[in-house]
Amino acid sequence: MSAKLPPLSRRAFGRLALASSAAALGAVWKPGDALAATPKGEPIKVGILHSLSGTMAISETTLKDVMLMLIAEQNRKGGLLGRPLEAVVVDPASNWPLFAEKARQLLSVDKVAAVFGCWTSVSRKSVLPVFEELDGILFYPVQYEGQECSRNIFYTGAAPNQQAIPAVIIC
Repeated sequence: MSAKLPPLSRRAFGRLALASSAAALGAVWKPGDALAATPKGEPIKVGILHSLSGTMAISETTLKDVMLMLIAEQNRKGGLLGRPLEAVVVDPASNWPLFAEKARQLLSVDKVAAVFGCWTSVSRKSVLPVFEELDGILFYPVQYEGQECSRNIFYTGAAPNQQAIPAVIIC
């Protein structure tokens, strides 16, 4: 009989984002660094929602690879909250309606704690209702048009006003 763990809190999600960002900014493990304790317990599942086939695969396959590298890196450092991270990779195949189906699968069936993915506005817009309905969290890595705000999406790219202000100041 396995014990059911409580759901991961938003604060823990934030720690996951911070850890991923730190790794992405160059906090890379080097040979000879002391290894953290091996993570134990039930893994924290992290969804990766990037096209691995179809027209967008050329752009998104690399993003999947980076996420797998960051997850492995974090696990070498002891995981998150002492638990290992486990990637759950799905392929929405550059098919915008399939993005929504795969997002639903990640949240409902695979029970991931957070999802990193989508590379186009249309893919983000197709999954938005799913994340809001199921109260999931998506980390969206690309610049976006702005004028969209959801408590279920971390927009990590700049919006037009964030891009334009530095350009105006420089002129």
